[in-house]
Amino acid sequence: MSASVHTPQQLLPQSFGGIDDVVIVGGGLAGLFCALKLAPRPVTVITAAPIGEGASSAWAQGGIAAAVGEGDSIEAHVADTVAAGAGLVDRNVAELMAREGPARIADLLKYGVPFDRDLEGHFLLSREAAHSTSRVVHVKGDRAGAAIMQALIAVVRDTPSIRVLEGFVLDEVLMDGRRLAGIQARAASGGAPISVPARAAVLATGGVGALYAVTTNPREARGSGLAVAARAGAIIADAEFVQFHPTALDVGRDPAPLATEALRGEGAILVNKKGERFMQALHPAAELAPRDVVARGVFAEISAGRGAFLDARMIERFADRFPTVHAACAAARIDPSRDLIPVAPAAHYHMGGVLTDANGRTSLDGLWAAGEVTSTGAHGANRLASNSLLEAVVFAARIARDIGGLLPTPHVRAAFGGEAPSTPAVPPASNDDERRLRQLMSANVGVIRNGAGLAHALEEIAAIERRTRSAATRDMAAAALLIAAGARRRTESRGGHFRSDFPHADPNQAQRSYMTLAEAHEIALRVSAKAA
Repeated sequence: MSASVHTPQQLLPQSFGGIDDVVIVGGGLAGLFCALKLAPRPVTVITAAPIGEGASSAWAQGGIAAAVGEGDSIEAHVADTVAAGAGLVDRNVAELMAREGPARIADLLKYGVPFDRDLEGHFLLSREAAHSTSRVVHVKGDRAGAAIMQALIAVVRDTPSIRVLEGFVLDEVLMDGRRLAGIQARAASGGAPISVPARAAVLATGGVGALYAVTTNPREARGSGLAVAARAGAIIADAEFVQFHPTALDVGRDPAPLATEALRGEGAILVNKKGERFMQALHPAAELAPRDVVARGVFAEISAGRGAFLDARMIERFADRFPTVHAACAAARIDPSRDLIPVAPAAHYHMGGVLTDANGRTSLDGLWAAGEVTSTGAHGANRLASNSLLEAVVFAARIARDIGGLLPTPHVRAAFGGEAPSTPAVPPASNDDERRLRQLMSANVGVIRNGAGLAHALEEIAAIERRTRSAATRDMAAAALLIAAGARRRTESRGGHFRSDFPHADPNQAQRSYMTLAEAHEIALRVSAKAA
């Protein structure tokens, strides 16, 4: 028997009836891995796009960082993670993540992920920025995310205890007092909402990249899970810390194709129009400096009119080793063996999110969260390259264990219905408010920020949230407000958060930040009152 797959057209408009055991919202790596780890416990996975298609994890090029190579150690991985996190990493969380990483790599192998290996069966490992050694497990050079998702999707579709609902967007977390009662979702293509009662729910809705005009994330990464959890009263942590990937292909596409960090690990360098290698003057590690440093370096060259380009002409067999990047370049009529590749920083990853503990529990009873929607403390102010997929699988597995220890084991639900054809989600049409919000975020809450720009953004975003009739745009505005409010409140520069009016780190602010949506609204109101 295989998993049952259902689309909006095949479901009753109001409710499924009965109580589901566990509902997972999100069909990316964290959501699917958690569902598989919960099997044979009955699980319903709800996702806007067909599973895997709207997930940032499917687009990940580098791979998964784990201490599995000869000469590497858990302690070295933790040290690199803490150093990159600019003083805000929760060391205990980083240690458990690094320690459990090798076991999760073994799980992925069991699920059929074809990690690259040499003739003796050892992993072929890449080195990425701010890692002290080669530590990144990959697939066909830059195909890790796609390969991992393909393998997991195949296993999920063959698991009878997992029910998949495709084409639904999270609308609301349903609470009974302080305890979760279920979730409400709506068809991405429109129509009446459905309610799914549940004893436990796991948010795995991804990040916030699509809040920005230039992003490497899929369109679905709009911060919906962050916004919905915040509206239900969940505490949000470290919202101001957004990582901008320094080398998105600057070829006019939305989302922007990614030029993986592994290219720089293999010797590619950054130059401006004059051929000057500008990163050497900014950091001892040059192109392999932490991402926030490289992103600001690239941003500065572009802002000064000098442009920024990746010179990868020294990399042999580029097309074979980096097929995804090569295909994106070819589509833009760029030949990496002869041409410089134009690049620009793009919103890539959110270190902030719904606050969770080491077992993925949020501040709302009955609600867990995994993956980029969370803030576990593992990344601090700046995520170490390729720790994102690692965090997703480690904490997804911990959530499954935690739920299993709290809820009695139910009988396996028989798969019902049979295979249903999947229907691609239809995202709501872009509107003027959405475009304005993305422009505001890139201009004022982006790579470089300042107090005046943040105040302007807060006022405008709050106005968009009040006037919009679009549920999707309302979610985007709420998520954007949390990020901008956090950035306004943190009067220093640290990791992915850089303020030109406070360009240095303040030791007195070397601590994580916590905020509710109500507090974000208060900050926006105070800003508006001062401007009046």
